[in-house]
Formats: sequence, C-alpha cells, structure tokens
Amino acid sequence: MILAKRPEIDRFLKAPDPAIRAAVIHGKDRSGVAERAEVLCKTVTPDLNDPFNVTVLTDSDIDGDETKLEEALTAMSLMGGRRLVRIRLSALKPGVDKAVAAALKIHADGGYNPDAMMVVEADQLGRESALRKAAEKENGAVGIVCYEDETGDVARMVREALAADKVGLTSDALDRFVARLPRERGLMRQEIERLALFIGPGSGKTLDMDALEHHLGVEPDASLSDAALQAFGARPGPAQAGLRRAFAEGESSVLAVRSAAIHLGKLRRINILQANGANAKEAAKAAGVFWKQEAEMLRQARSWRVEALDEVLDSINTADVATKTTGMPDQLIAERLLLEIAGRARRLGL
Repeated sequence: MILAKRPEIDRFLKAPDPAIRAAVIHGKDRSGVAERAEVLCKTVTPDLNDPFNVTVLTDSDIDGDETKLEEALTAMSLMGGRRLVRIRLSALKPGVDKAVAAALKIHADGGYNPDAMMVVEADQLGRESALRKAAEKENGAVGIVCYEDETGDVARMVREALAADKVGLTSDALDRFVARLPRERGLMRQEIERLALFIGPGSGKTLDMDALEHHLGVEPDASLSDAALQAFGARPGPAQAGLRRAFAEGESSVLAVRSAAIHLGKLRRINILQANGANAKEAAKAAGVFWKQEAEMLRQARSWRVEALDEVLDSINTADVATKTTGMPDQLIAERLLLEIAGRARRLGL
C-alpha cells in the first residue's frame, strides 16, 4: 500500500491499521522521515529505549550480518507488549536493500513474530528499490513517501505549534515567518520553538509584523538573498556588492550558490502555479515570497520562463560542484555565477 497525501499519512501514523506489520518511511528530508517514524513507533511502545521490546538496526548492522534482522523480527517479548524493530538506513547498498526487502515480505505475510512492528527509515528510495517495491506491494506493509512540505503545510505546523503554547501570529506575520523558515523539518521545529520562547509560552500574546521583525532581526543570509534577487533582476552591480558584503559577513560561496538556487525555485514555482490557473498574488504567496519582494518577484517571473530557468539551473549545478571542490577559487565562482545570471536577465529584457 502507498501513502503519499498528508491527511492519510497523518491518520495512519496516529492510528495504524492493526493488519500492517511493516512500514517504510522515506524521503529527502531525513528530519521529516524521523519525525513521522517516531510518531508511528510510539503507537507500538511509549518507551522507544526499552531494551526488551525495541531493537534498532542500521544498514551497517545488516550489511555485516543479515541474520541480525531475522533474529530481531522473530524475537518474542520477554516483558509483555508488542515488539518494535526500527531500522535506520543511510547510504543504502543494493545488498542491504534486497535483504531488508526480503525480510519485509516474510514479516508482512506473518512469517516472523506477527505481533512485531517493523519500521524502516530511509533517504528517498527510487522506483527501482526492491524495498520500496515490497512495501508498496505487500498487503501487510505500507510505503510512506515524505515530500517537502508545501507552504500551506508549514503554515499549519506553525499555527498548531504556537497554539499549543497559547501564543500566535497575525496573518501577515505568519506569512513572513513561514517565508523565512528553512524547509528541513528539524530546523523548522527549532525556529518555531525559538519564536514561542520569544513570545512567552502561555502568555496568550499574538505578535504582529513589527514585533516579529524584532525577533527575526537581520537574517544571516540577508545579503545572499538580496544578491540573488538583484542578479535575477538584471542588476549586476548591486548583485556583486551584495555578494561581497555577504562574504565580508562570513557567508560561504556554497550558501551563495544555494541562495541562487532557492530564488530560481521560487520563480519556477510562480510560473507553474500561474500556468495552472493561480493568480499572481496567490502564486507568489504559495512560492514563499516575502511580501515586500512580491512586486519584484512577479516582475522577474514574467520574463524568467521555465525554459530560461532550466538553462540557468545547469550553471547553478556546475557552480555548486565547483565551490565544493578543493583548490577552486570558490568566491570567484559564485560571483561569476551571479554576473552570468544578471547578463541572462538583461537579455530577457529585465
């Protein structure tokens, strides 16, 4: 069985079908994978450190001795309660992929301890993965794909987390905060917790935009974001100045290239959303555009069509590799990338 939509995933994680004996949770965001896995594991046993009912294995454990997985799945509880076998996979080797897939098929069919729950956490698994195929095919198993959270999902997460602490944000402050958040779940949670502490847990306060700005202060990557904005807007001088200012503030060339990639991603999303019928303001908001930059981003999106963005993406990927290569003049590579983008923007008529 496959679960991909957020509501059905949430329902399953909180109250899994008793007929399901194995779950494979995978995706690029390992924090999101781990968070979902923990919710599911706690439905099996509240104490995830219980040495009698919980076994944790890694790909190294299985690669070194495949019988460890079989032993964990066949073991019976010594103290009563359900057994949990939690498997955390990192760099998945073909041999480990096949071994875990084979064990999952047997366990999903009740071949091992039928009262044990097998939960696998992994990076995004391709369609060719034997483990992914087994999880999605077997009746007693489920495959859960964790995609990057949409803007609406992030906003909902922020509202719910703040509401639990009896604090909140006005609608415009919420939009601002969500646009600022990283898209990695672990980092998101940290930023939300930090905001709740700033407001005062249990205070009942609701922050407006001005009060939120005091909390945010100067963003660490503000100069890099501004440099990318200027480059895609065909302003090479300000883009170069912003980049050099960021380097003076201690920012790295790797983050400079990443900022360009993030900016490109927002322009691409605006294009796609508008092509699917969204109006300009809706598209900008869904793409995570800061309200003060909305007019400029929409101006850029009118010229930067998907085809042109794809061409720039090749240059960004090349620069990304080059800045991570020892001995390369990384700051010059990032600077050249932004100047190239600015030049392309000018040729597009910006």
